Amino acid sequence: MNKLTPQSKNFADWYNEIVQLSDLAEYSDVKGCMIIKPYGYALWENIQEEMNKRIKAIGVDNVYMPLFIPESYFKKEAEHVKGFAPEVAWVTHAGGKKLEERLAIRPTSETIMYRTFAKWVHSYRDLPLKVNQWANIVRWEMRTRLFLRTTEFLWQEGHTLHTTEKQADEMVDQALELYKNFVNEFLGIYVLNGIKSQAEKFAGAEYTKAIEGMMKDKKALQMGTSHSLGQNFAKVFGIEFLDQEGKKQTPWPTSWGVSTRMIGGIIMAHGDDKGLVLPPKIAPIQVIIIPIYKNSDEEKKIKNYIKNLEKNFKNIKYKIDWDHTNTPGWKFNQWEMKGVPVRMEVGPKDVQKNQVILARRDTGEKLQVKLVNLAGNINNLLNNIQDNLLKNSENNLKSNIKNYTDYNKYKKDIKKENFFALVNWCESKKCEDQIKYDTKATTRVYAENKSGKCIVCAKETNKQIYLAKAY
Repeated sequence: MNKLTPQSKNFADWYNEIVQLSDLAEYSDVKGCMIIKPYGYALWENIQEEMNKRIKAIGVDNVYMPLFIPESYFKKEAEHVKGFAPEVAWVTHAGGKKLEERLAIRPTSETIMYRTFAKWVHSYRDLPLKVNQWANIVRWEMRTRLFLRTTEFLWQEGHTLHTTEKQADEMVDQALELYKNFVNEFLGIYVLNGIKSQAEKFAGAEYTKAIEGMMKDKKALQMGTSHSLGQNFAKVFGIEFLDQEGKKQTPWPTSWGVSTRMIGGIIMAHGDDKGLVLPPKIAPIQVIIIPIYKNSDEEKKIKNYIKNLEKNFKNIKYKIDWDHTNTPGWKFNQWEMKGVPVRMEVGPKDVQKNQVILARRDTGEKLQVKLVNLAGNINNLLNNIQDNLLKNSENNLKSNIKNYTDYNKYKKDIKKENFFALVNWCESKKCEDQIKYDTKATTRVYAENKSGKCIVCAKETNKQIYLAKAY
């Protein structure tokens, strides 16, 4: 059984090892791209299933747009082009011939979406327009890491058009709240949420809001974003509608998305030196049953016993490991590596006592549980694990936020360890760039307004923002 590099020794190595040893993903032969294996893709399917419910509940319909985007579309929005230019992959030849116009391989879908919306929207009756797309994205990353930053990745992107700026702002907040609740309730990760700095916003947006989680190495991970696009995208693509008075108006668009980066967040927010620790609501397998026997007679009795137990698992995702080639101890380690929330051990003594042994993946605690109301006990245990992971994530974040007013002290401390710093900031790009240069930390999201002096230049300001090193 392979052992992981301890988190405390090298968190990056631990992460790379755990992704592959737990059978989530591996690198492909194309540099920077990943192969998501069945166990890893099952996590994405669970995310997709739950997110789909929540997205449709706010009146958003799924669509699909082409992977290829004409260069002429892509060049219409100057700030957008400038922001994505280094990452865009281009198709120049097809069918053995050079194309008359290059095609961008989708780095994001705003341009092709709004070109299409111009054909769909004519009247105020066509608004609000709310669509969502599940798709693959290509951004030519120089430094890649499985799930966190890859050349090709999977995501969800919502796009909406509204008659007023106020309605668009409300949509931005609604999408962000959807993400925050999903990550809290389903992934067990506590997050900060708020607006990004102008330097950190989405290219072409008026403003960007985000949710930021803290990983176990105390670095930040941006887990979802929601953008107000102002009216510029709509104007450059000629989207207009007639209002109730018959006057031409320009709609107000938004876009918002999350990606397979969420899986990286699950790994780094909950995993330990034994492997993954999966929240029950996201886990492909919630309970792994390990039969323990020494001979065929014991095996037969345990098979009959487990068969009788299975009626307790109607609403629980479970698997029985009947593999004869490995010992129970090897199986324990393997399923701990894969992060299954609950392990159920069933041996000859358990059959005699009419019980099972349940082991929690999050705490390692073992419980002897009688068969009376076994299903209820397991469901309660799964709920408790889910709640405990969120509580631990919240404690990790809140206990590692530090207030700073002295820039020299901050620079000294951030070199020793990772944490979130809450500071006053004058909002100048010069000070923001200085922080990044001196510490490798970046602005994450704004906090509540509070008067003070900018941590860098000492200018009076009422703006506070979180700083952290990030993925």
